[in-house]
Amino acid sequence: MEEVLQDALVVGDTKPLAYTVRLVTHMEQYVEQLDAIIKAKIVRWDFSRIAVLDRIILRMGVAEMLYFPDVPPKVTINEAIEIAKKFSTDGSGRFVNGILDAVYHDLSGVPLIPNGGAETGS
Repeated sequence: MEEVLQDALVVGDTKPLAYTVRLVTHMEQYVEQLDAIIKAKIVRWDFSRIAVLDRIILRMGVAEMLYFPDVPPKVTINEAIEIAKKFSTDGSGRFVNGILDAVYHDLSGVPLIPNGGAETGS
């Protein structure tokens, strides 16, 4: 954690630094709970086989959804997807989207729409 915080100090702007410190602290403090939430959403896949960067991105996303009410969950998900697309594997964006979307729906009580279909109403 110290390395991450040292790198953040180079930025110079205290607002992103404060946010980074809060996020990294929450990730470190609650890593077991965050991992349990993520593990509950992966189907037919071993948690240890998830790319390390994808695990970090997922932990960041779940931590933001749980402990940062000032950040809208959809913003968290979109940012996580963009980070995964830019810095991880080809399929990471879709993978991160699927996991974080499922977590969001659990947390918000909104039912998932099967196969990404549109809801129909009367």
